[in-house]
Amino acid sequence: MSSGTTTQKTISYQSAGVDIDAGDRAVEALKPSIKKTIRPEVVGGIGGFAGLFALDTEKYRKPLLASSTDGVGTKLVIAQKLDIHDTVGIDLVAMVVDDLVVCGAEPLFLLDYIATGQVVPEKIADIGAGIADGCRYAGCSLIGGEIAEHPGVMKPDDYDISATGVGVVEADQLLGPERVKAGDIAIAMRASGLHSNGFSLVREALFGVGKLDLGTVVPEFGNQRTLGEELLTPTHIYAKDCLELAKECDVHAFAHITGGGLAGNLVRSLPEGLQIEVDRGTWTPNPVFDMVQRTGGIGIEEMERTFNMGVGMVAIVAPDQVDRSLAVLTARHVEAWTIGEVTEGGAGVKLAGDYLTAG
Repeated sequence: MSSGTTTQKTISYQSAGVDIDAGDRAVEALKPSIKKTIRPEVVGGIGGFAGLFALDTEKYRKPLLASSTDGVGTKLVIAQKLDIHDTVGIDLVAMVVDDLVVCGAEPLFLLDYIATGQVVPEKIADIGAGIADGCRYAGCSLIGGEIAEHPGVMKPDDYDISATGVGVVEADQLLGPERVKAGDIAIAMRASGLHSNGFSLVREALFGVGKLDLGTVVPEFGNQRTLGEELLTPTHIYAKDCLELAKECDVHAFAHITGGGLAGNLVRSLPEGLQIEVDRGTWTPNPVFDMVQRTGGIGIEEMERTFNMGVGMVAIVAPDQVDRSLAVLTARHVEAWTIGEVTEGGAGVKLAGDYLTAG
């Protein structure tokens, strides 16, 4: 490489669109939020090439490590339009840790990835603060991650986020289809809203077909709540709720209700030869689902295979554990109710009846 004098105009990484100094400032801005998530098992500080976590091997008899990775999807479009970035990080954590807890695993740590067209430290700090909040709600540590600036690939204001989490469960306490038996009861846990699935359809229905505005106050949402505020409602993180339920009751399986809806996800927790008939008449979906369906003219089958319809997590428990399970969830301020029974003589999940209407 030449170091001689030249009249040719020089370029730099910054002139090419990547600001290393802005990236460093973003990392510094994130550190206070990250420190709030640190568990005792975390080794070393922030900024190393790898995050270190000392698993207490004396605490477990035969530990299994569980891992999960996910993103937030096009819900980020709403955050970008509203310039509100401190909630989608909670969605990100929820998508990861609530998959981990389905098998009974306690979330231990998480690593995030933030890609953006241009690093704005304040925006990155808001995103990171949401991720840190989610980790605290889930009881896991944020031990590392990456901030990547992608000029020419992404527009300056655009960003995408993803994360990978790791959890641990005792081998003999692993939950799943193998434990489910005929006679078991399915208990639903209320969703906080759309969570983080189906937003491409949401945006087409509300803004493509309906021509609605994010700032519109929707009476059905209550408290002078706008459409934008409702759409950005963070996903409820069920990790601690599920772990406490599994500790106190005879839980056989969980199902995290995400893309694919109730039927598409609940079937993953059933063994062959068993079925569940879900009674729609046991709950009223959150008002946002009716709004999306009516505005977009969407059929019920499409709604149910895209959205959670008001159920964010399902626990399958032994029949003599129903009352105790509901009491545990109520004590944790989780709205819960029974939605069906596991039976023989069929396979899969069937949705029957009609949803309750509000009022």
